[in-house]
Amino acid sequence: MTDPLVIFTPSGKRGHVAAGTTVLDAARQLGVDLDSVCGGRGICSKCQVQPGIGSFPKHGIAVADDALSDVNAVEQRYDEKRGLKPGRRLGCQACIQSDVLLDVPPESQLHKQVVRKAATQKDIRLDPAIRLVYVEVAQPDMHDPSGDLERLKSALQDQWQIEDLRIDLTLLKTLQTTLRKGNWTVTAALYQTEGPPRLVALWPGLYEGPVAGIAIDLGSTTIAGHLCDLRSGSVLASSGLMNPQIRFGEDLMSRVSYAMMTENGADEMTRAVREGLGDLVRALAAEVGIPPEVILDVTLVCNPVMHHLLLGIDPYELGQAPFALATADALTLTGGDLDLPTAPTAGVYILPCIAGHVGADAAAVALSEAPDQAQELTLIVDVGTNAEILLGHKGRVLACSSPTGPAFEGAQISGGQRAAPGAIERVEIDTASKKPRFQVIGSELWSTDPAFDHPVTGICGSGIIEVIAEMRRVGLLDASGLIGSRERTGSDQILPDGRTHAFLLHDGEPQIIITNSDIRAIQMAKAALYAGARLLMNKFETDTVDRIVLAGAFGAHISPEHALILGMIPDTDPSKITSAGNAAGTGARIALLDKSSRPKIERLVRQIEKIETAIEPRFQEHFVAASAIPNSADSFALTRARVALPEPRFQAGGDRSRRQRRARNSSSQ
Repeated sequence: MTDPLVIFTPSGKRGHVAAGTTVLDAARQLGVDLDSVCGGRGICSKCQVQPGIGSFPKHGIAVADDALSDVNAVEQRYDEKRGLKPGRRLGCQACIQSDVLLDVPPESQLHKQVVRKAATQKDIRLDPAIRLVYVEVAQPDMHDPSGDLERLKSALQDQWQIEDLRIDLTLLKTLQTTLRKGNWTVTAALYQTEGPPRLVALWPGLYEGPVAGIAIDLGSTTIAGHLCDLRSGSVLASSGLMNPQIRFGEDLMSRVSYAMMTENGADEMTRAVREGLGDLVRALAAEVGIPPEVILDVTLVCNPVMHHLLLGIDPYELGQAPFALATADALTLTGGDLDLPTAPTAGVYILPCIAGHVGADAAAVALSEAPDQAQELTLIVDVGTNAEILLGHKGRVLACSSPTGPAFEGAQISGGQRAAPGAIERVEIDTASKKPRFQVIGSELWSTDPAFDHPVTGICGSGIIEVIAEMRRVGLLDASGLIGSRERTGSDQILPDGRTHAFLLHDGEPQIIITNSDIRAIQMAKAALYAGARLLMNKFETDTVDRIVLAGAFGAHISPEHALILGMIPDTDPSKITSAGNAAGTGARIALLDKSSRPKIERLVRQIEKIETAIEPRFQEHFVAASAIPNSADSFALTRARVALPEPRFQAGGDRSRRQRRARNSSSQ
């Protein structure tokens, strides 16, 4: 009988282990980042995992209900004392009995995720949708019978000229108690954009406590949030976590497929993402010491698939042409609608989507970077698992998305990981010696520095881009993406790897090598990104752009020079390339703090021209050309003028194959 297959997400690491192996031991065997402080005695709970049950076509696995051993007495005791989230298991106690998919949540990861989505500094007009007013309400009178709500409305109209107040049942239930507790004086929090105001909170007397809002960027891979003071506009805290949906598929189409092929699959993913949002909201509130209930406004941006799954809408139609959205309009909901641990009546504003594959996150980027106001032709690329691309200037803006996949995030890469302490993020290769040096997250020293002693855990997206570009620059890699042999390159860092070769980046524990499969994954990702940008340039009938903005948490850490050598973006002078940081998150923050920006982005979205790459005939042409490094059709003359790119031509099979052919030819003569 074959040993059970175990797959861990989000790392993607997999392998067979003997039946009866604990999850914690399996994680250690496979090099998975699973924490444990108590040494496996079941008292620290650091090794919690979330098993997935059912069919997971993306991973090629079906998981039975009894894939793990039954909950034992140790787990029961811990659950009774401290509580486990539904479905969670202790990795040191649960034993693997058959094929299983296990998600390692952020709190169980030994090297905690660094979600690089800090708030970008930007001047934002402060005019939030939340307004606080202190009001004195007339007491009930036997001779003038009226309800407490009617008298509150009357007081608001007399004292603040506020009419047509709306109130949810949740607040109506507490209204009488609050009025009497405040001795008929209360502070009302009103939510108003367009239309009648809505009561979202009510405090007895004069309330001087915190009033907060949160701007959320719900991405395919990560969820980032910025908790803001609605009185001052300041960012109180920023944080992020991995999107728990990642266990259902790393890319969007995998999640659409899961929803299509799995009974109740869409509902399962909706629950997962709402739980993740809830965890983020609670974590941000706890960080600054405020109750989540004082969060009265939420703005949220996401791509179309995330949009539908968050709302509980089956994304089936987004998986096939013509990629129809259930709705593209902006939505105003309440915290209770999405099970958020905010004030139940808090406003939730979801920015409008642009098209079936261009979502509210792209709209937020447009709000933040304002390409419609630019004098120069500006290309904005929000780099991620699904890249959103905007091109335009004052008078015309185009938008599309490109399915880059998860390779830029470290997935599908041997030794790859997401950005966390110990991940290689910068690489240089000496032109003469072909020896590499690198920096890791958490240390400013280069690996060649005698004082460098930081543990190395893997390589993240920015490191992958730099090492491949450096290999191309020094002649270890040809334009087709093949790594040369040790004999052809003259580098001792080259290792045989089946019929191809690999590059040794770090000869330690763990050993980090760059394989031809790794390079192929990056080639496919960067080709999709470039093809999308080039397609928009075709619509403008231009071969050049005046300015390039790299947006997104990952885009902010890309080296422009290496991105050009790789051919990720159109050829230009590096001085014309800037980083916008997490522009989608900034757009969400603008919408949170300035209510006038909401109708503004709704108007702009209607003006943006949407380009669907899936039906554009030239997309495939550009994609094929962009698979070369840097490109087989576009000359990249500006980049080549700065960087002398060698032009070796290596063959699959390398020198060993040539020697074998020569030997066969000699023996036949």
